[in-house]
Amino acid sequence: MTAGLHVLECVNEATLLVRARTTVRPRVALILGTGLGGLADAMTIETVIPYADIPHFPVSTVESHAGRLLLGTLAGVPVVAMQGRFHRYEGYDLSQVTFPVRVLHALGATTLIVSNACGGMHPLWAPGDLMVIADHINLLGDNPLVGPNDARLGPRFPDMTEPYDAALRAAAHAAARTLGLTLREGVYVAVPGPSLESRGEYRMLRRIGADVVGMSTVPEVIVARHAGLRVLGVSLITDQCLPDALEEATLARILAVAAQAEPSLTRLMMQLLPELAA
Repeated sequence: MTAGLHVLECVNEATLLVRARTTVRPRVALILGTGLGGLADAMTIETVIPYADIPHFPVSTVESHAGRLLLGTLAGVPVVAMQGRFHRYEGYDLSQVTFPVRVLHALGATTLIVSNACGGMHPLWAPGDLMVIADHINLLGDNPLVGPNDARLGPRFPDMTEPYDAALRAAAHAAARTLGLTLREGVYVAVPGPSLESRGEYRMLRRIGADVVGMSTVPEVIVARHAGLRVLGVSLITDQCLPDALEEATLARILAVAAQAEPSLTRLMMQLLPELAA
């Protein structure tokens, strides 16, 4: 966002630019995480807008994030998809990281689907598994809502009793059963990164109740709930983070697992989206 401008002014400027370039009025918004941008291949795309063209948008610096806003349809549902997201470890503050969520809401989306690649700490789960996020733990050391609150954007103290909508989670499980897919459910913990965790850190995270760990998602969900969006979160486990059997993780391996498992995520979304938009 541009210094000196109010958040709402920045949102309006970004929204006007996007609306001027597309006829799509999205009902569902998607944020596609590391290695998961291929879900866009299943979309019927009308409009592609590089983030650099959108006023006040940050620019993706992570090599696996394309940095494009896509508008079109998926399974017949009007959608807007972020092909790449932003992270605190890139040097952005959380208001910048979450600014696009404000724009997705302003474009008309009422449901947000967030996806991510993550490390799995549950001993019975394996790389390639999908997990619906039931709850999260914020260990980023910050919150995107810190600072003055504009009631036009949301309440001062948004409730986080149920950040991930129970009905959407149930619908995801029903879709997975229809497709014969295994779908886990658990708790996601967000850490700053970009270094991966040590054995001691994995032990701590597991003991405080986390099933998977990543470096994103939680700030976006906080802002989405602040704005009144319903949220569904899906994590793709790309590496197994068991302290006593820990193997070195590389980006190449993470991306390879994500590529192998992504067709399952795409099938799940194709099955689920018509019901979400009904």
